[in-house]
Amino acid sequence: MTQLRATARLQFHPGFTLDDATALVDYFADLGISHLYASPLTRARPGSMHGYDVVDPTRINPELGGEAALERLVAALRAKGMGLILDIVPNHMAVSDANPWWRSVLEWGVSSPYAAYFDINWRVEDPLLHRRVLAPFLGRDYAQVLEDGELQLDYDAAQGTFSLTYFDNRFPLTPASYADILHRSQDHQLNQLAVHFAALEGCRRGPQKAPELHRELARFGSTPDGLRLIHQAMTAFDSKAVGHPAPLHALLECQHYRLANWRTAADEINWRRFFDINELISLRIESHEVFEAAHGKIFELIERGLVDGLRIDHIDGLADPRGYCRKLRRRVEGLRGENATSPFPIHVEKILGVGESVPADWQVDGTTGYEFMNQISLLQHDPAGEAPLHRFWASETARTPDFLQEVYEARRLVLTHSLAADFETVAQGLMRLARTEIATRDITLNGIRRVLLELIANFTVYRTYAAACGRSEQDRVYFRQARQAASVRLSPADMTVLDQLDRWLGGEPLRRAPPGPVRRLRRRVLQRFHQLTSPAAAKAVEDTAFYRSGVLLSRNDVGFDPEHFQAPPVAFHEANIRRCQLYPRNLLTTATHDHKRGEDTRARLAVISERAAWYVDRVRHWQQLAAPLRRAVGEVSAPSPADELMLYQTLLASWPLDLQCDDIEGLQTFHGRVAGWQEKALREAKLISSWSAPATEYETACRDFLSGLLFDDRFWSLRAAIADAAQRLAPAGALNSLAQSLLRLTVPGVPDLYQGTEFWDFSLVDPDNRRPVDYAERRQALSRSAPPEDLLSRWHDGHIKQWLVARVLRWRATHPALFQHGQYQPLEICGRHADRLLAFARTHADQTMVVVVPVRAAALLGDSEKPLIAAQQWDDTAVRLPGHLQTRALGNLLTDETVRVEGDRIAASELLARVPVGFIHVQSDTDIREQQP
Repeated sequence: MTQLRATARLQFHPGFTLDDATALVDYFADLGISHLYASPLTRARPGSMHGYDVVDPTRINPELGGEAALERLVAALRAKGMGLILDIVPNHMAVSDANPWWRSVLEWGVSSPYAAYFDINWRVEDPLLHRRVLAPFLGRDYAQVLEDGELQLDYDAAQGTFSLTYFDNRFPLTPASYADILHRSQDHQLNQLAVHFAALEGCRRGPQKAPELHRELARFGSTPDGLRLIHQAMTAFDSKAVGHPAPLHALLECQHYRLANWRTAADEINWRRFFDINELISLRIESHEVFEAAHGKIFELIERGLVDGLRIDHIDGLADPRGYCRKLRRRVEGLRGENATSPFPIHVEKILGVGESVPADWQVDGTTGYEFMNQISLLQHDPAGEAPLHRFWASETARTPDFLQEVYEARRLVLTHSLAADFETVAQGLMRLARTEIATRDITLNGIRRVLLELIANFTVYRTYAAACGRSEQDRVYFRQARQAASVRLSPADMTVLDQLDRWLGGEPLRRAPPGPVRRLRRRVLQRFHQLTSPAAAKAVEDTAFYRSGVLLSRNDVGFDPEHFQAPPVAFHEANIRRCQLYPRNLLTTATHDHKRGEDTRARLAVISERAAWYVDRVRHWQQLAAPLRRAVGEVSAPSPADELMLYQTLLASWPLDLQCDDIEGLQTFHGRVAGWQEKALREAKLISSWSAPATEYETACRDFLSGLLFDDRFWSLRAAIADAAQRLAPAGALNSLAQSLLRLTVPGVPDLYQGTEFWDFSLVDPDNRRPVDYAERRQALSRSAPPEDLLSRWHDGHIKQWLVARVLRWRATHPALFQHGQYQPLEICGRHADRLLAFARTHADQTMVVVVPVRAAALLGDSEKPLIAAQQWDDTAVRLPGHLQTRALGNLLTDETVRVEGDRIAASELLARVPVGFIHVQSDTDIREQQP
């Protein structure tokens, strides 16, 4: 099996199946990819476009072709010496009738064999939820739905089962409650069946006994008379027919779930969700039984040699990420046996805070690479643009440019609204802890709520990992920061409570608590706390603050911290050195299925940091031209100044390279994409509109603003001005993109290519970033041979980017040791524009390569219409080589030319004359000997 060199991330769904991927294996092999990196492949909710809504982890999704198609894909990969990395979802499953585990829980409640598989609190004090599951799936209040007859009783004659339907939703009835239906019939046989079904109530072996009764009911209902009698009995529960809902309500009261308005979930839900999504329920994967059941198919595939690596979705959602990762590693290595010839990579999806790293004892190969995406972004933003862009945002929108303040307010919002039930669970748990000690018995629930809210609202990371041994040094740093920030906002009277929460939430090791109920309670509360800070961060930062703060949207993406606008090249070098030492197989990504903006969308937008004054002048002009498009909705302007500024940035960043202002069809396609982003942005911000309470009139006015801008002839000058500005940014953006691509392919780590991004990626947030990819065009482009000058002359088609990716990946495939083990050495830049160039060397044994890329170089590019800085613009700028490289023969791997060294320097004007980035091979003694006759 080939070593992990480079991955290609593919999103599977019914429109792109495993067989579709099999047909592309040759293409990816030619591109230089070593492993396909697949989205989840186990059975998902019917029609799923992403696979994270798993309904059956024991089967490969038949909508993707099933296990046979997976075997065909792996066979094709093996024929090319390639591997398969699989994304798995240990944190949650879909709440769906298609999920047999969930269906069993609804049918049998705590008696279900799967009752302990899900993270459900069966002991809620509310009598309506005692030993029942909240089912918040109604569009209106329960009483209204019941009164209007929207809940319908349904009988499945083939299975002999009853259920309730609510539009597209289906809820099974507990078999014991069938008695209430069957007794309505005057038929003796049905009445006898009713007695047997009633006997299942409270029966420990009810789930095992019920199938025979279902079969008997199905046999009875298979005849016309039997079916007629059953339907006749069901009419008593049709509120429309009988004129009152009492029988149906009585039937519902017998179920192991309580149907409710979806809005009740935020305050009352008694099971843990994925973030605040009612359709996804969390698993108790820390249970050995659940761990084995949820991973059984994956383990089988690994043992059969069909899977070569794993990507773990949302690791921070688990109760014990460290324990999970270590257990997974043991199981995987045990399955592979002693004859395994290559490492088995395990990568975790984790958002790292500033200075945070994955704990070394997790035994994983690193993250999926969001932090690298951020490091590239920081490198490409000019510090000179920070102050003017902050001032402009604040003056135009009256909103703070302080991103931390936006995050603080957003965290408080989500903790008191969409995550209120989860917050209350932790608060109540802490209250119970307070009552276990004499010293803390006077602590009040309201005091706990105040302190807990401030503590979580001031967290700077997703979560900490305190356990039996307390906090790690890294955890202590982040908790101390949160505590200090919280103490500033709390009253002196709350300091005692803060001290106690600090102690209970990891400050004191669990092992110091007395064994028994108190220690178990402490452990449970601590886990719940960890599992609350993570979704609070995600919902507050990614899904709220990113849509409220728009200083420069290229700094608003998954894994980014917009509080930090830029970082110097030395910070980029230090990050690469750390990765080389700690996680050399960490994935390096610049685009994902979750990104807010595509890699080239961000790269173009970053140019604004270099042209801040130019940008401000143009936006002020556009605001004047757009004045007639705005309209008042209540007391606000639509769009608001903030929403209008973010729209302009989005148009600038994603305007298609060849879209003309008179291309109606092209504008319509572009409008659809931007309108989708706009709706999501308005609702995620939660300022005027939201998903739970859409401000229809405001949203319509904002959409009309966009439509008028793109289509109304009266605003041709506005449209043309924005298109012209986008085209002026585009060459510098493309230069950033090519530099970004080369860095991702050459720094320590494993480059990850998201589907289709070997061409330009000007996508927006999902679903825009999951559009179908035209692989036929990409295959055709890769098969052609053209010099880089030709590709640069028509750079709009994206072929220059694909050429760079393929060129570097192919060379990487022939020098695996250099990339797997090569040390990273920053190189000195000298000359007039030393601050506009970055260079480093990778060395292993007698092999060395040198990489040189422009950074923040839009001024040098000037008004060029292509992403290539004229040679004379570099003046005397040069890369200084270390002494041991100065006498070596150097080859430019992108132009096949010899690189000239003058003294200890490589002149940027020569190296970057034909291609905008530099990739150099330093000939080794072995190379020289092999060339000798």
